[in-house]
Amino acid sequence: MTEEKKKNTYSPLVCSILFCAGVLFLVLSDQFAKYLASVYLKGTQGIVLIPGVLELQYLENRGMAFGMLQGKQALFLIFCLLFFGILIYFFWKIPKNRYYLPLIVIGAFLAGGAAGNFIDRLLYGYVVDFIYFVCINFPVFNIADIYVVCGGIALAAAAVFRYQDQDFSFFGS
Repeated sequence: MTEEKKKNTYSPLVCSILFCAGVLFLVLSDQFAKYLASVYLKGTQGIVLIPGVLELQYLENRGMAFGMLQGKQALFLIFCLLFFGILIYFFWKIPKNRYYLPLIVIGAFLAGGAAGNFIDRLLYGYVVDFIYFVCINFPVFNIADIYVVCGGIALAAAAVFRYQDQDFSFFGS
């Protein structure tokens, strides 16, 4: 790692507290939105926000994206736990400095999204979805899904445009 990348090192404890606080905020935001969807949308025809474009509709999704693997909740829970393990390992190993801060933030979004849907699956056996783009007939989704998709896109962009293979040498130490 170059000297420039070593600058602005943060306290691992402070970084961990901020990471956990960020993940908690994301999870609570997702769970609150799902609670509101359950209270105000369940049993209704939904709410049209922009006619022909965007609606709020309550859906209990017992599968994953696009309704695949319906009823495989145990499999989703296991994958999610493995994902959390990988994220924790990555967070533990990554240098806590300004250069790697984007990856830490991306990890928080991925963890927050995964945890939001994990909680639903664990407590209810399904994920509450409620955002529907009518104009493209896109599957109904939720806030946690937005976190995961945006985190995944940001991770891919960071891997392509910012980081190089040698930037991940900390995994070998």
